[in-house]
Amino acid sequence: MYIKEIELQDFRNYQSLSAEFDPRVNIFHGKNAQGKTNLLESIYITSMGKSFRTSKDKDLIRFGADFFRVKVKAYKEDDNFIELAVNKQGKKGIKINGIKAKKISQLFENIYIVIFSPEDLRIVKDEPEKRRKFIDRELCQIRPSYYNSLNQYKKVLIQRNAYLKEPHVDPDVLDIWDSQLAEYGSKVILQRDVFIKKLEAISRSIHQGITDHKESLDVSYEPSIEPCSDLNSVFYEELRKHRKRDIKNRTTGKGPHKDDLKLQIGGIDIRGFGSQGQQRTAALSLKLSEIQLIREETGESPILLLDDVLSELDQQRQNDLISSLEDTQIFITATEISPELQRVLKHIRYFQIKNGAITKTSFAGV
Repeated sequence: MYIKEIELQDFRNYQSLSAEFDPRVNIFHGKNAQGKTNLLESIYITSMGKSFRTSKDKDLIRFGADFFRVKVKAYKEDDNFIELAVNKQGKKGIKINGIKAKKISQLFENIYIVIFSPEDLRIVKDEPEKRRKFIDRELCQIRPSYYNSLNQYKKVLIQRNAYLKEPHVDPDVLDIWDSQLAEYGSKVILQRDVFIKKLEAISRSIHQGITDHKESLDVSYEPSIEPCSDLNSVFYEELRKHRKRDIKNRTTGKGPHKDDLKLQIGGIDIRGFGSQGQQRTAALSLKLSEIQLIREETGESPILLLDDVLSELDQQRQNDLISSLEDTQIFITATEISPELQRVLKHIRYFQIKNGAITKTSFAGV
């Protein structure tokens, strides 16, 4: 799987852009604030239907324009054409091979994307929400049904929390939200449980390789409600049990929106007590695990977006990252690429980005 071509119209700071890419390594280089990350963002939304930087689609429309449009030509057994457009009213349109898509989840099985940014290096030490987003982003791609369950769960959660803030809460009305929350939430928890068990095995192996078997990473699920065979009923009873507390606090205290990912090395919880080196190496192991999981689940190598992340890694970790990515199309943004890494990389196509314009070049220097 790889992206052959992209066309942009009024996306971020790009008025118009057309480019062809190499199936292996593509480097976008240039000074800061020229549009390098914007270009990665445009690739990302053709896979996930939304940005990795903002939840507001309208933010992606170039200033003064009425809409944006992104088109990509991607190869997966055959050429596939993905088109996504959003107008100033926030209306989104998606076409897959010229046919209008009814759901965002229809995008997921066309282009698999793994994004790696400096923020991802902080996934270990940051708040639980960042780790939940890491899990959700991966699962939505390989399990479109998960996206639907998660989306429904979030909608019901918003409605339940809004009702808890009412002056008077009727238990019979709350019971309706509880039943729906348990239904969708149990599906989310069970799929997360299976996913994290797979993630644990893969990330431990990768981490041992990166650390030359000096450290062993343990990854485990910390659910708000423990997975079980009758989880729907258990979830519902948990909500009923804590109903008075939820009414007092005016928010829902139990459910997958409270889950976390536990990360340990040698029995030490590195989320709060690991060194910066341990946290970054663990983060790198988790991101590399994403790639392998997608390969195992789909039989396809995902496209990797490296957004200014190489400057955050030392030379050895840069080499570890790149050398593990055979048969993977890579897009890299950077102000510069070290000579040593250029020797490691093969089949490179360089693009200079300046003021929302792209120019193919033959070198990575700026």
